[in-house]
Amino acid sequence: MRLYVARHGETEWNRLNKVCGRTDSPLTDTGLRQAQLLADKLDDCPIDVIIASPLSRAQKTAQAVAQRKHLQVVTDDRLIEQDYGVYEGVPRDDEDFLNNKRMFAYRYPGGESMMDIARRTYDLIIETKKRDPDSSVLFVCHNGICRVICSYFRDMTNEEYFEFSQDNCGYNVYEF
Repeated sequence: MRLYVARHGETEWNRLNKVCGRTDSPLTDTGLRQAQLLADKLDDCPIDVIIASPLSRAQKTAQAVAQRKHLQVVTDDRLIEQDYGVYEGVPRDDEDFLNNKRMFAYRYPGGESMMDIARRTYDLIIETKKRDPDSSVLFVCHNGICRVICSYFRDMTNEEYFEFSQDNCGYNVYEF
């Protein structure tokens, strides 16, 4: 199986540099253009299945690719972004947020830990591999989920994991 992992296009909260987990911040005009560019980039890639987060920013990004590929988008809640709890909407450079982000087993007050999202995301990867072993699958999700997926395929130091960031509508390809 080949797994393509794309992050959604730019949202207003991305542009404002706010922590955005479960808030359904819509794509900006730039984000909509990025989604079309992602569809262009993936045009020659043999994608058989598209699975996306339920949040509209991921759904609209996935739809741009799906229309080009003549595929349906399957929604899976396990691809939803991390619940940042009390840090939702704070500036991304907030000192408390960054300190807590370094503690992977720490559950944000009112939210999830990185271990929580790793469990659900790893389960989805394993399930998808079993269900679609000979397919090329595209996950359209969020930066935090992209980070977790990268850690499934590649050993990362704590610092590499903390520093990992995927551009809006950037994608990576992983092979089983």
